[in-house]
Amino acid sequence: MQCDIEQEIAVTETPANNGGIREILTVATQRGASDVHINAGLKPILRINTELVPLDCDVVTEQAAREMAIEILGRERFLQFEKNRDFDFSTKIANGSRFRVNAHFQRDTVALAFRVIPNAIPDIDSLNLPQIVKELATLPRGLVLVTGHTGSGKSTSLAAMIDAINKRFRKRIITLEDPVEYALENGTSMIEQREIGQDCLNFASGLRHALRQDPDIILVGEMRDLETTSSTITAAETGHLVFSSLHTINAPQTIERIIDIYPAAQQNQIRTMLANTLQAVISQTLFKRTDKPGMVPCVEILLCTSAVRNCIRENRIFEIPNIISTSRRIGMQEMDYSIAQNYFLGRIEKQEAIMRSTNPGRMEKIFETGRPEDYLGVNANGNEEKTNGRKK
Repeated sequence: MQCDIEQEIAVTETPANNGGIREILTVATQRGASDVHINAGLKPILRINTELVPLDCDVVTEQAAREMAIEILGRERFLQFEKNRDFDFSTKIANGSRFRVNAHFQRDTVALAFRVIPNAIPDIDSLNLPQIVKELATLPRGLVLVTGHTGSGKSTSLAAMIDAINKRFRKRIITLEDPVEYALENGTSMIEQREIGQDCLNFASGLRHALRQDPDIILVGEMRDLETTSSTITAAETGHLVFSSLHTINAPQTIERIIDIYPAAQQNQIRTMLANTLQAVISQTLFKRTDKPGMVPCVEILLCTSAVRNCIRENRIFEIPNIISTSRRIGMQEMDYSIAQNYFLGRIEKQEAIMRSTNPGRMEKIFETGRPEDYLGVNANGNEEKTNGRKK
């Protein structure tokens, strides 16, 4: 059957009742989708391993989109949504699957974007992240940032790090999320999850009060404005281990984004504060796997050594990429190194690796003339990596 949206995109089967929102979400979880999109004038769209897949059912009308939003929000919250024009929340369906949801308007019609939240938090060793990421979860204090574009796996990595702490240490952990995504169960640690808009007014307010609640570790879902950023850095300054995320694509951009949030008169001060508190920046993006179904992360790691702290303090951010590329022996790595490593391991497709690298020309040359052994070390489980037959 030819798709009504794009010919090259496959079509999946119809929901049982041809369009009820909960039936659509049920089909999405059965198909292994990461996202569901509802827009008037289009069929419901799933994102499966990065590809957009229309459901084989009726096109969603304006009235149907509105009714879906009312069904999932309830009438009271729908009225609030109509007033504010955007609404973030989480929801759950009968099979136990959970979703992070954004309701919004486009061309004056209701639209819905669902992100599927896996019920089980993946073990950090199963995520194909560098070993140093697991070690960062054992830090006593400071700020650890996980960055990347929307859908890059930031929330999953943060949840896995918190879960690793929860399994090993007796800590009091407070999370501030908008909305709560993974449901964290108390293990060795004691965990409180507070949802913005429901359990506290906003990130900044939740952070101020969290400091009075005897936390050892604080997770801030996103540093999205000056007040939240300032409160997050203050929490790290006062001796807590703080995890947070930003929508930035690499470590230098992350540092510059934080500094640029502040007025010019305060930027020298924040450089000093950031240099003293920042412990690491993990920047990641997801690639579709070629060796088996699923996704694999490519990751840039910045560890805040004394050289990095001096660069931040003295506004020499442009020197940080060179520090990363020359510090692999202590756990740092640049994004292109991680992309090349995953290619030589047979996990990702060559053209996508080249296209999404920071320097496509250099990456193509690496694939043509480079030695795979220069990019292969030991994996997260401590075992020697193998190339799966990939040749240079």
